[in-house]
Amino acid sequence: MERCTSPGGFRLSLADRQSIENGCRAGFGFTVIATVIGKSPSTVSREVGGRAGRACYRADLAQLRAEVRALRPKATKLEANPALCERVITGLEALLSPEQIAGGLRREFPEDPEMQVHHETIYRELFVQGRGALREELKKYLRSGRTRRVTRTEVRQRRNDGRGQIPDMVNIVEREEEVAERRVPGHWEGDLITGKNNASAIGTLVERVTGYTLLLHLPQGHGAEQVTAAITEAMTALPANLRKTLTWDQGKELSRHKQIAQITGLKVYFCDPHSPWQRATNENTNGLLRQYFPKGTDLSVHSKEDLAWVQDQFNDRPRKRLDYAAPSELINGLLLH
Repeated sequence: MERCTSPGGFRLSLADRQSIENGCRAGFGFTVIATVIGKSPSTVSREVGGRAGRACYRADLAQLRAEVRALRPKATKLEANPALCERVITGLEALLSPEQIAGGLRREFPEDPEMQVHHETIYRELFVQGRGALREELKKYLRSGRTRRVTRTEVRQRRNDGRGQIPDMVNIVEREEEVAERRVPGHWEGDLITGKNNASAIGTLVERVTGYTLLLHLPQGHGAEQVTAAITEAMTALPANLRKTLTWDQGKELSRHKQIAQITGLKVYFCDPHSPWQRATNENTNGLLRQYFPKGTDLSVHSKEDLAWVQDQFNDRPRKRLDYAAPSELINGLLLH
């Protein structure tokens, strides 16, 4: 047998199939045949139908079947499985990302591959295929709100207003090692997401181990007095073992950090200027929350009840780094102990 090169087009060409037929007739094993045509042994085995198919394999008939299959429109996995498709649509409408939907389905149906789907399949249905099981308007439920996919290199611009030296602040380099390693819960990162012209804001607190997020209602403004009151109210509602540290950037809204530490028992640390990676968990969270609170809008229109609803929705999302558990599951487990 001479080595042949498969042309583009079908996975196996007619020449490939003729080599497979000749190899089967000569009694060569699938591994030898696969080496000759430059394919994997499993590809040859599937093509022939296993050992039982060796004697009756015919290249011309196999090529004809392949060409007919290629001409028929194929139903995608979501089109072929309405139950799976409905679960994906429900997830998108609940503002879950395709990756969260796929991970959640794997957890829920570990033994049923028909109820599992890769997140790239969901993206293809939304962005690539002209037809498909997912309506185009479902794109609006993606957290970016974009009608096209973008690269991860498109990064967010951070606000620079209101920065200045804060008295007696403790730098993040003095933070305990266990915080960076996420070994124990109770370590929080915080910041503000601001509205149009920085006239309104919502405070965010994120627990580093569980990803559990608290939203701070700031109807009277987002100065030091209001932010201090909101943080102390939120933190004192938690047990002491979940109040270890708080890491913030150098916004003046935290100039009363000593008061926060005294009331809550939190050790407060500050990041270096313009270093969002030092609060990566909170930065990522704030980006995701923009799905609910778009940039350039008036955030003061959201009531405390609105924030509570968003907080519950957000914390019930499965997370990849948590093996697709939801932050609410993990924090509730900690509160019960």
